[in-house]
Amino acid sequence: MLFHSSLRKELARSFGATLVVLVTIVMTMTLIRTLSQANRGSVNPQEVMMVMGYTVLGYMPPILTLCLFIAIVGTLSRMYSDSEMVIWFSAGRGLSALLRPLLLFAWPILAVIAGLSLLVWPWANQQTQELKERYGNRGDLERVMPGQFQESASGTRVFFLDKDTPDNKSGKNIFISTVEKGKQTVTTARTGQVVTEGETQFLLLSDGQRLERQLDASKLKISEFQVLGNKVGGAQLGPQDSAPSKTISTWALLANPTAPHLGELAWRIGLTLAAFNFVVIAITVSSVNPRAGRSGNLVFALFAFIVYYNLLNLGQSWIGTGRAGFLPFMVLLHGGTFAAALLWLGKQHNNWSLATLRTRLRRPAGEAAA
Repeated sequence: MLFHSSLRKELARSFGATLVVLVTIVMTMTLIRTLSQANRGSVNPQEVMMVMGYTVLGYMPPILTLCLFIAIVGTLSRMYSDSEMVIWFSAGRGLSALLRPLLLFAWPILAVIAGLSLLVWPWANQQTQELKERYGNRGDLERVMPGQFQESASGTRVFFLDKDTPDNKSGKNIFISTVEKGKQTVTTARTGQVVTEGETQFLLLSDGQRLERQLDASKLKISEFQVLGNKVGGAQLGPQDSAPSKTISTWALLANPTAPHLGELAWRIGLTLAAFNFVVIAITVSSVNPRAGRSGNLVFALFAFIVYYNLLNLGQSWIGTGRAGFLPFMVLLHGGTFAAALLWLGKQHNNWSLATLRTRLRRPAGEAAA
C-alpha cells in the first residue's frame, strides 16, 4: 500500500507538470492561429479569447491522454533507472501487478476524457462555429473598418469608407470594387447613406464616379452621378442545411448513423479507448537499462502517440467516406492494440524470449528420442 501511495503521488506530480506545459504550448499556438484568423476577418477581434478558449477546450482529450501517457512512462522509467523496480520484482511482484495502482490513478482522468470527447467536444465546436458564422454573416457596412479594405459577405465586392456616424448608417470617401458576370465595376463617391427597404439594404451614394470594364475586353466606360443606389445587404443568418459532424451532439450522431456521423463517432469513442490502451502500453515501454538514459523511452512514447492519433484521424476519414466499417475498424485498431499491449506485457512479465521458446520446443523432442 505504501508503494502504491508513493507511486500515485509521483504520477500526480508528473501529470500536473506535463499538463501545465502542454496546455501553455497549445494555448500559445491557438492564440497565434486565432489572431491570424481575426486579422483575415474570419473571427471578431473582440471574441478572440472566447474562440481560443473553446478551441483549447476541444483539444483537451488528446492533451490529457498525452499527459497521462508521459506521466506513466516518465515515472516508471525513473523507477527503473533508480533500481526501485528491482525491489518491486524481488518482493515477488511482476509488471502486471502495476496495472491496479495505475488504473486507480488513471480512472478519473479517463472519465474526464470520455466526458470531454462525447459531450464537451461537440459543444465547444458548435460555439466556435456560431461565433464565426455570426461574425461572417454581418452586414457589408458592418464589416468595414475605418481606413481598411474589407470583403463583402458574398465575396464579390471590396469596400472602403470612412464611417461617419456611430450607428454606421452613413459614411464618406467611399470606394466599392465589384466583379460580377464577367464585368468589373469600380465606384467612388464623396458620401453615402444606408437606406432600408423591406429586408434589403441600399447604399445611396452622392457625388461620385463609376468605371465599368469587361474582363475579356479593353474598353472602359466612365460615368459620373449625383445619386446612385447600390445594394449592400448581408447574408441572412439562419439555420444551415448541413452542420459539420463535429458540431453535432453524440446522441444525434447515434440517432442518424450516416457514414460521416459514424466517422465522427469513431473519433470521439476512439479517444477514450486510446487513453485506456496507452495506460497498458506505458507499462510495456517503460523498462530501461539503468545505465542508459530515459530519453529513448520518452521519444518512443511520443512517436507511439503520434502514430495512434494519426490512425484515429485516418479511421475517421475512412469510415466517413465508406471505405471502412465502424465496428471492424474499432475492433481492429483499438482491440488489436489492446491485445498487442497485453501480449507484450505478458512477455515482459514472464520473461518470454525466442531462446526460451526454442528450448521448450526442443525439450519434448529430445525426451522422446531418449
